[in-house]
Amino acid sequence: MSEVVLTITGMTCGGCVNSVTRVLQATPGVLQVSVSLLPSEAKVSYDASSTNPEQLSKAVAEAGFTVTASRFPAA
Repeated sequence: MSEVVLTITGMTCGGCVNSVTRVLQATPGVLQVSVSLLPSEAKVSYDASSTNPEQLSKAVAEAGFTVTASRFPAA
């Protein structure tokens, strides 16, 4: 299992958080998602053999938001 934290712009309310959560959870290979409005981040646990941060960012972009950075938390 891999983890990434995506910094997301464009989220302004709880509905936005729900939208980002839904699109990430629907991405094949995603195991767990935690999205917060402040800070505007999504912490995603995923199976690296099924998806990657670029695919996760694309899913967020298709929902109308922008991933401005991604970082990998220390284990």
